Amino acid sequence: MYSFSSIEQLQTDLNNKQVKCEELVLQAISEIKKKQHLNAFLEVWELTALEQARNTDAKIKNGDSLGRLSGVIIGLKDNICYKGHKVSASSKILEGFESLYSATVVEKLLAEDAIIIGRLNCDEFAMGSSNENSAFGKVLNPLNENCVPGGSSGGAAVAVAADLCHVTLGSDTGGSIRQPASFTGTVGVKPTYGRVSRYGLIAYASSFDQIGPIAKNVQDAALVLEIIAGQDKHDNTSSSEKVKSYSTELSTGKKYKIAYLKECVDAEGVDPEVKKAVLNQLENFKKDGHTVEAVSFPYLDFLVPTYYVLTTAEASSNLSRFDGIHYGYRSKGATDLESTYKKSRSEGFGAEVKRRIMLGTFVLSAGYYDAYYSKGQKVRRLIHDKTKEILKDFDVIITPSTPGTAFEFGKNSADPIKMYLEDIFTVQANIAGVPAVSVPCGIHSNGLPMGIQIMAGYFEESKMLDLASVVKF
Repeated sequence: MYSFSSIEQLQTDLNNKQVKCEELVLQAISEIKKKQHLNAFLEVWELTALEQARNTDAKIKNGDSLGRLSGVIIGLKDNICYKGHKVSASSKILEGFESLYSATVVEKLLAEDAIIIGRLNCDEFAMGSSNENSAFGKVLNPLNENCVPGGSSGGAAVAVAADLCHVTLGSDTGGSIRQPASFTGTVGVKPTYGRVSRYGLIAYASSFDQIGPIAKNVQDAALVLEIIAGQDKHDNTSSSEKVKSYSTELSTGKKYKIAYLKECVDAEGVDPEVKKAVLNQLENFKKDGHTVEAVSFPYLDFLVPTYYVLTTAEASSNLSRFDGIHYGYRSKGATDLESTYKKSRSEGFGAEVKRRIMLGTFVLSAGYYDAYYSKGQKVRRLIHDKTKEILKDFDVIITPSTPGTAFEFGKNSADPIKMYLEDIFTVQANIAGVPAVSVPCGIHSNGLPMGIQIMAGYFEESKMLDLASVVKF
């Protein structure tokens, strides 16, 4: 049985004929079946994955040039489109829907000879912090099956942590890559807004969403990000900023000026062991010659309310297209146009999605627009400006990734506010549009991993990943 450690090592072994791509895919399929109870994969595309593997094996045999992801088995979160394959955003409302085109990120992966093996379970329409909101059941954390894997990209994080595939792509609207990465001991990257094309991503909140990689190590995450990043004519919000060679700019030895947000580290709800792990890491950075300073961020209490006012408003608009008329689920009990809309949406969407649509519709309504949505946009500007101000004086900002480790199933389900507060440290990067990464920084006494979050300035993923690559625990 082949033991995957890194993309670099895998490709060395492929070129030395120590392993074949077809063997890797068959092994992955076997592991997915063996660990089916984790519920990470909603569907495995065995035939297309094996075909892609055989094509790469033939290239190696013939001495043809190979893509930078040759032999790398990748899973897609179930909100990223792949032509001719089902995509559902883990919702009943998209029942039976097959994508008519591939997301730009998928095209880029395939162009580099990646093997795409299947679609991964997630919170419905990427709305959740625990992966308990999927229409297809919860995903289990392989490190402790009584605990959540985090959300919404829970299946994507679990697939990497449980060795079901080598890398996955998730989406991050307010921490949906970084929080599950923290809970599963993996590396999760949320790029700068506009760094990666959103074409082919089923939208939750369009001014927040970004696609990013989850991997076993920083180098693999950096390489995948390098490949999927760049301007795209299909996405007008994608940036023309040049993509740097992230994967070759790691462990450079450069010394950075690091700010840590004292309100986050000292927050009442932070687990003492998480706080200690982050402070230990900051001490390590100091010993390595980096400058580390505490800075104040006065808007911590406004992050989550601002995020949920604005994202639910965008969601209520984005999800209006799922109406039972055009595609996907249509209620059998519908008798006319009005009942088709009402019944299809009521039956097709889960409770959390309906809650957010209703909240978003409320904050956009005539009587409350100025009090909530308009005010939320003003506070977003304050958060953006303060983040930018800190990053003028410092190279990166550090916080814990999450207040604690993975929590038990059902612990926060009854209280939406408590669940929403799980995102308290991750939403800042999405509100401000800056890049962020979660890297493992220790193991809690309960046996579960803890994560440290590093944020950087716009399009400064290189700095962020360089520092992330030397995190020790």
